[in-house]
Amino acid sequence: MIITKQQLAVNMLNYLQHKTTLDILVEWAESAMMEGEIQGDDQELVRDILARLGLADVKTFGLFWEDCDDMMRKLGYVLKIDAGLVA
Repeated sequence: MIITKQQLAVNMLNYLQHKTTLDILVEWAESAMMEGEIQGDDQELVRDILARLGLADVKTFGLFWEDCDDMMRKLGYVLKIDAGLVA
């Protein structure tokens, strides 16, 4: 499995947009750490974020909005919130 910075960002965005669950994100991150080949200039950054996401299902560590915002900024993305009233 080839892992890139962009692929990591897409998986995180899918979680943040409720297109996938935390359990699936954690499982993907763990699998990427064990079986993936990280490509690109930011291998250490990607490895650090994958390691952090792999622990996100542990209550002691968790995953907060601030964590996601920080990780996405390090990946080169700015998160913005768009809210709508649910009827």
